[in-house]
Amino acid sequence: MQQRAIDGPRDRQDKDAMVLTAALRAFPLIFHAAARRLLVKTLLLTLLVFALLAVGLWAGFHALRLHYGWGGGGLAEAAATALIVVAAGWLLFRATAMAVMGLFADDIVAAVESDSYPDAAAHARPVGPARSIRYALASVARTIGWNLLALPAYIALLVTGVGTIGLFLALNAYLLGRDLADMVEPRHPGHPPIPRGNRWLLGLASALLFLVPLVNLLAPIWSAAMAVHMLHGVRRKSV
Repeated sequence: MQQRAIDGPRDRQDKDAMVLTAALRAFPLIFHAAARRLLVKTLLLTLLVFALLAVGLWAGFHALRLHYGWGGGGLAEAAATALIVVAAGWLLFRATAMAVMGLFADDIVAAVESDSYPDAAAHARPVGPARSIRYALASVARTIGWNLLALPAYIALLVTGVGTIGLFLALNAYLLGRDLADMVEPRHPGHPPIPRGNRWLLGLASALLFLVPLVNLLAPIWSAAMAVHMLHGVRRKSV
């Protein structure tokens, strides 16, 4: 029992160190040519999604105003559209960006592995577009579904000052950790998966990146690169 008490904190320290090491090793790879290409694709497609959302909302408000004869004209429609798109951007940017990146994640994961783990890259199994689409849709559904379920708790915890952000980080750390594991683990079915504790810490690091303005634009790619280092770091510790 005493040995367990000693190993427990040591294991937590190892996990923390592994996440920090993965984040530091992943950062230079953000500037890899493949990462830059993926960043442009992700941002453009994410902006396109929100632009289509804005057009759809404006058309809906316009149709309602004409149907019920409301006043306010185009200014009221534009204001309501802008408010909802801004709120949706705060709530859905992470889900949208991760889902879009998931469609092309195999490119950045392969680039990171080729640079840092060439032996593993040589034996990797490409995920393929069909599975990437399935993972992306599952990611969106999980993120929106769980956050909608948590919405009453988010609102109730507003009075605590920190409860809402704490619950948001805890829940989205789990969701992001699962998304990131889904991006890297299928390429190496013979490798041990990222343990749950490491996966959650990986998701927490990613969730924190999404909270920082400007950094959140790089967060999907940075997170994917971290996941690669976490997967292969776990494998090295297990052999």
